[in-house]
Amino acid sequence: MDLKESYLLGIDLGTTNVKGNIMNGEGKLIATASRSLGKIFPGQNMIEQDPERWWNSTISILKYMTALAGDEVVSKIKGISISSQCPTFLPLDENGVPVHNAIIYADGRAVAETDEITEKLGFEKFVNIVGGQPSVAFLPGKFLWFKRNLPDEFERTATIMQANSYLNYKLTGELTIDIDTASRTQLMNLSTLKWSKEIGDAIGVDLDSLMPPVKKCTDIIGTVTKAAAEQTGLAEGTPVVAGCSDAMASMYAIGLSKLGDAGESAGTSSLIFASAPRASASDVPVVTRPVGLETMPFVYDGPIGTTGAALRWYVEQMGEADIASSIEAGKNIYDYMNKVALTINPGSDGLYFFPYMAGGERAPIWNSHARGMFIGLNLTTDRAHIIRSIFEGTAFALRHVMDAIKDAGGVAENLRITGGGSKSMTWNKIKASMLHMPVYVLDDISGDVPFGDILLAGHAVGIYPDLSEAVTKMVKIKEVVEPIPEWEAAYDKLYPYYVEMYKHLDADLKGLQSTVTSLCS
Repeated sequence: MDLKESYLLGIDLGTTNVKGNIMNGEGKLIATASRSLGKIFPGQNMIEQDPERWWNSTISILKYMTALAGDEVVSKIKGISISSQCPTFLPLDENGVPVHNAIIYADGRAVAETDEITEKLGFEKFVNIVGGQPSVAFLPGKFLWFKRNLPDEFERTATIMQANSYLNYKLTGELTIDIDTASRTQLMNLSTLKWSKEIGDAIGVDLDSLMPPVKKCTDIIGTVTKAAAEQTGLAEGTPVVAGCSDAMASMYAIGLSKLGDAGESAGTSSLIFASAPRASASDVPVVTRPVGLETMPFVYDGPIGTTGAALRWYVEQMGEADIASSIEAGKNIYDYMNKVALTINPGSDGLYFFPYMAGGERAPIWNSHARGMFIGLNLTTDRAHIIRSIFEGTAFALRHVMDAIKDAGGVAENLRITGGGSKSMTWNKIKASMLHMPVYVLDDISGDVPFGDILLAGHAVGIYPDLSEAVTKMVKIKEVVEPIPEWEAAYDKLYPYYVEMYKHLDADLKGLQSTVTSLCS
């Protein structure tokens, strides 16, 4: 097969943006585009997105890219793969029309329902079935909340979709879910890789009838329909593969392929993953994902709910003066914040930030009651302290997850970063120093999540017979950021306080959330 004249399309639907790349088989970028995605906040701890905006934004990037690439290239696109944020609860009716907005992973409305299901099954049994800790981020609690609180919409629901599955459906007309994303819903029995009857019974639903057929990530699920081709500019009949989560696409995009490799998909939230020689025990606070590479049989991962979103929150809520200063300095606001953070000592002069702002926290504490906090404010604290503490607080959370991964048997000797967070050199230096390991900054194509989708699509259609070899060959490291010794010493002294302060406040945070809920009801 002529790699130069064979083309692939990768799309990633994140929380903030949808982005796509068209590349040839040699890794040359032909066209790229992205569009922003909004969020909807219908109530306390509720975060939704409009699935039609997902699709319309995807149409927009596809029309732009296909026009830029030209008809000849479009006709030679051999395969399409789509990844996305997950898990998502998107109910469709029997005609494939959404009956409700998509309830995304960051939504925290179903705390009581999540606790109820866990108690009904028993913690140990629940963990053994789904392979991870119960959390409001996953779908069992959201399913039960939807059934109880929106009975009319539930009655009209014929199937539950994920974000990438919905885009696949719009392109092909086929209702499916890939095995990787399915394994991240907590509706699947990870021992049998089938929808769990026990979880379904606890919710009071038949998962086999409400969840779509599960496909391998590299299965070709269908082809672009005539209607989708007319909307997007794609060629009718182009193969579409089942795809995967943004986490798996990120893993391929950043080049994880052997023991010792670790990575972070650093966007609105973050997913941390590290290589592992064997599956972990089911009761550890990280999740085992089978990879199937001889050089890296498994990956352990742990999601952090709020990383990049914390910086955006600061800019939107408190950053007016910083925005003005950045404009005066001729800098992007985030570039300006990177510079400002460096004016403050490591440790932010005792100011700690706990980034539990998205309806609790997932790994490694798995606590729906946790909330974001600043501890250590005083009358000399200024905006620069707050900015640096946000960078550091999210890095403390990263170390907290990485410690759990290593305790479970994961192996991490370097950290490869992809996503918007990788563009911050200040953040990269803090992370390298926090973890005592080099941070690998990848080139502008490597590390881009749609690049991971392209590698997967290429493997599915036979362009890359050996996926591990393709990953190793095509992923390029642009810069290596080494730890700063003075910062390493400071963070080693400060990190234990981060862990212990959370432990001491845990019970109070749970009581506080219960009180706030009662006051708001």
